[in-house]
Amino acid sequence: MIPPQLAHAIQEFTTWVLPLVLAITLHEAAHGLAAWSLGDDTAKSQGRVSLNPLNHIDPFGTLVLPAMLLLGGSSFLFGWAKPVPVNFNRLKPPRLGMVLVALAGPGINILLAVISALLLHLLPYLPASGVVWAEANLVNSVQINLILAVFNMLPLPPLDGGRVAVGLLPRKLAIPLANMERYTFIILVVGMVLLPMIGINLFGWLIGRPVEFLVQVVAQITGLS
Repeated sequence: MIPPQLAHAIQEFTTWVLPLVLAITLHEAAHGLAAWSLGDDTAKSQGRVSLNPLNHIDPFGTLVLPAMLLLGGSSFLFGWAKPVPVNFNRLKPPRLGMVLVALAGPGINILLAVISALLLHLLPYLPASGVVWAEANLVNSVQINLILAVFNMLPLPPLDGGRVAVGLLPRKLAIPLANMERYTFIILVVGMVLLPMIGINLFGWLIGRPVEFLVQVVAQITGLS
């Protein structure tokens, strides 16, 4: 028999991991589908236009890191999947195609957040024994999808926002920004790990404020507020 505390921990873990895996899976599949529709079948040929999470999961970024954050009592859940391979030169047109492929991921996350919020209206029709678990999944799904959408729209390549900026900016500005890709990981580590250690929560402000605003917008348009 599973001890009650362990059972509760497992249940809480699933209410975070399930929406995270779904959000990441559909995010990456949306990139692949957009690229395929615009002329590049690289992701399709590698099985990345798929709803199978196993095709997208990065063992550390999708499972281990979120588990470590949850077990460590972190208030911020973060993760990533294997990046979808895209040959931007095959997109038609290339620069606009880059923008559309990049927007597909955050776009599907915002859509998932709205759908999750709408599904909260169905909770009274569920068996009483499953309401708490279902509600936690849906509430966490709204938060996770909006966090992923906002984070990925930061204007740092290879994040989606960086791809959008490279596709829209004049060439003189786009090339230097694209060349910053090699430094993005360092910037993220400094901003998300090192600066908070000295009391500077820059990324918490850059991500947290927009997410709070979007949560209010989603609540309004879905009739939750």
